[in-house]
Amino acid sequence: MDTPRKLIVGISGASGVVMGVRMLQLLREADVETHLVISRSAQITLAYETNWKVRDVQALASVSHKQDDIAAAISSGSFRTDGMIVVPCSMRTLAEVATGTTSSLLTRAADVVLKERRRLVLMVRETPLHLGHLRNMTAVTEMGAIVYPPVPAFYSKPQTIQDLVDHSLGRALDLFGITLPGIKRWGADCGPAA
Repeated sequence: MDTPRKLIVGISGASGVVMGVRMLQLLREADVETHLVISRSAQITLAYETNWKVRDVQALASVSHKQDDIAAAISSGSFRTDGMIVVPCSMRTLAEVATGTTSSLLTRAADVVLKERRRLVLMVRETPLHLGHLRNMTAVTEMGAIVYPPVPAFYSKPQTIQDLVDHSLGRALDLFGITLPGIKRWGADCGPAA
């Protein structure tokens, strides 16, 4: 009997909150159980960048956890998941993960994923980067996380912003072994061999 896929999705306050919303939509379509934590800063960013309401984003998840609920299932390593993706990942969230500071359920869940040696993908959103950002990226990489900035790929000849977003999210989900239909791949769908 196959174990259902289960992924923690963190949405922090960096710009690009639409990527977190779209991630939940794509995972729902892929029949992946999602456990959402959305930070207070992300709730503010959501209002600035989209027309989405927090409750509507929470409804996209299988389970939505309050960011201050440190007793939530995802705060324990005994709660089994395939890992966690933070999309978008703010520099503050990155710094907390890099230093083991867990001031919220979002960073506690990331810390748990690392200690249990599960996959943690941080879709960091900032530019330009200073040395502190780079050192934090190095630290989380050394701890086992994957730093995955949502850098657009133009070889797929995107026609819309959603094409760019979906391609970045599809490639990030590849890291969990979750394949989304319609993601164009170099050498298969585009590029010299296509």
